[in-house]
Amino acid sequence: MMPAFATDLEQTLGALGPVFAERAARYDDTDDFVAENYAEMRSAKLFSALVPKELGGGGRLYSDVCNLIRGIGRSCGSTALAFSMHQHLIATSLSNYHRGKPGEQLLRAVAEGENVLVSTGALDWLTSNGVLHDCEGGYRFTAKKRFASGCLAGDLLVTSGQYNHPSTGHEVLHFSLPMSADGIRIHRVWETMGMRGTGSHTVVLENVFVPSESVTLRRPCGEYHAIWNVILTVALPLICAAYVGIAESAAEKALASARGKRDDGTSLLIGEMQNDLTCAQIALQNMIQNASDLDVEPGIEHANRSLICKTLVTESVKRTADKALEATGGSGYFRGSGLERIVRDAYAAQFHPMQAKKQHRFTGRLALGLDPVVD
Repeated sequence: MMPAFATDLEQTLGALGPVFAERAARYDDTDDFVAENYAEMRSAKLFSALVPKELGGGGRLYSDVCNLIRGIGRSCGSTALAFSMHQHLIATSLSNYHRGKPGEQLLRAVAEGENVLVSTGALDWLTSNGVLHDCEGGYRFTAKKRFASGCLAGDLLVTSGQYNHPSTGHEVLHFSLPMSADGIRIHRVWETMGMRGTGSHTVVLENVFVPSESVTLRRPCGEYHAIWNVILTVALPLICAAYVGIAESAAEKALASARGKRDDGTSLLIGEMQNDLTCAQIALQNMIQNASDLDVEPGIEHANRSLICKTLVTESVKRTADKALEATGGSGYFRGSGLERIVRDAYAAQFHPMQAKKQHRFTGRLALGLDPVVD
């Protein structure tokens, strides 16, 4: 059962959800980005929902936004996932803002223009990719950033790259850039098995100017930094919320298909499916509680808890979708059922950082008192 959240968000979801569900198959069939859905969410000021009221935003709770994404996931997985990528950048900036670190400028920009943020963090991790070179007033940056969900509607690119400091050596600099900046273009390569509507194309940057004042963080290249404790703690619940919503949708379709039919063993499949769905829901709730509505100083234990639960959610979501498909028999295999698309979307969960085997190693090394990451 989906948790209750703030009434106005619930009403907005009630209005938008059925419309998103109607469009989902078309976006999937055509590989088109969910542009209409983004425009309607923008009109509803959902992109600034998490920004504090004192900075011009909606001031919603982090847990409310997690549940909003979960609800959207029940209607359109691609929309929910792309939206979660924007919101995890907001959540990271908000966590920093609460702790007196850089974040306010980005939050104000989102509130003032309902700006859409585009993340490149999926493959950046410890070393990042792309190279920064010194120039007057800042740097010149060249890179290819894959999996940039929502980039076709994006206003600001939140990214990072390597810089070879003349005295301290290789660093990773974090910064944001307008998507309209000279030298930025989108390479449309997103043709995938599932999550086709996220528009997660590759952003290509060629000699793009990065002002010095845009840099919000400098960290050693290749080393685990405390910023990952924040990002892993607050980003993964938002992303996983989309997938739990997808699993709930799969379960609903399986139940609707099975009701009123002769029980030829389907009840066993439905029971297994319900167990797996409950595991996903419990793990997600644990992740959300771990983030404590951003009222927490994230440490390595918070990051580890989030990573463990991400693996539990991923495996449970995949099993839920598989059991739902099995329970419907041949009917669920047809594209017209909607379930076939949902199963493909569910399988994308395994590719978000950190993948299961890497998480197992991270958690195991931490338990043994070792540096948790070997890049």
